[in-house]
Amino acid sequence: MDGATVAFEPIPHPRTQARLAGKAPPPPKVDDERIGFNGKIGLFLTTIVGTMWAAYLFTLLAIVSFPSAIRSGSSIIIVAWIAQTFLQLVLLPIIIVGQNILGKAADKRSEQTYKDVDAILHECLQIQLHQTAQDEAAAKQFAELKQLLSESR
Repeated sequence: MDGATVAFEPIPHPRTQARLAGKAPPPPKVDDERIGFNGKIGLFLTTIVGTMWAAYLFTLLAIVSFPSAIRSGSSIIIVAWIAQTFLQLVLLPIIIVGQNILGKAADKRSEQTYKDVDAILHECLQIQLHQTAQDEAAAKQFAELKQLLSESR
C-alpha cells in the first residue's frame, strides 16, 4: 500500500443492496398473504367471535342454563356449568379480543422496527461516505507530503 489508496473497501450486505435498489419487500402483512377459502372463513368467524359483543351474547346464553344447574343441587353439575359453559363460552371471545389487541401492538412495533432499521441503514451509508471522503483527503495530504519531502531532498 503506497498511502494513496484506500485501505478499506466496504462490501454491502445483499439485503442492503436489495434495499438500496428498491427490491427488498416491505414488512409482511396478513392482508398481503394468500390465505385461501378456509382461511377466509376462519378469519371471518374469528373476527365475529373475537369481539366484546360476542362475549356479552355468550354470557347471556350461558346464563340461560344457570338456573337449571342451580336447581339440580349437584355440585358436579354446577362446577361443570361454570367450567364448561360459562368459562369456555365467555372467555373464548375475550381471549380473542386480547390477542387482537396484542397482535396490533406487535404489528406497530414491527413496523417501527422496520423504519428504524431503514434509518440506521441510511446513517451507516452516510458514515461510509464520510469515511470515504476522509480517506480521499488523507490520501491527497499524503501525496502532497510525499511531494514536498521529495522536493526538499
